[in-house]
Amino acid sequence: MTTDSHFRQLVAAAQDQPDPHRLLFVFAAAELPQDSTPTQRARFLAGQGGALVPLMCVDKAPEDLRDFDALTEESHRAGPPWTMVFAAGLAGRNGHPPDKREIDGALQVMVEAVRDGGFGRFAAYDRDGDPIIFE
Repeated sequence: MTTDSHFRQLVAAAQDQPDPHRLLFVFAAAELPQDSTPTQRARFLAGQGGALVPLMCVDKAPEDLRDFDALTEESHRAGPPWTMVFAAGLAGRNGHPPDKREIDGALQVMVEAVRDGGFGRFAAYDRDGDPIIFE
């Protein structure tokens, strides 16, 4: 399985829908909360734990996504370094893609879900494009 095959499946599924879709992405990084304990600090320094902080978000038409590497390159030019990206699809209606208001609202819901830890319903990828499974 190639590194971004899961991502390619996500894009292909969005392209195969009867109504045009947009793919929504929220890029996030782990940060150590100011009120963390010494144990939490040690885990964070070892690459575990921390609080996810949304850094930026974007929507894309599936046909505009060549592969995960292209999304990564664009994100590096657009914003701060990130640790993981969350993805979701947003369906259009009656042959039309979702409008800007729907997209903005859905992105806001995603940002809040990531901030609040309710991101289990989204696809998640690390910086290499490997899927992240939350248990």
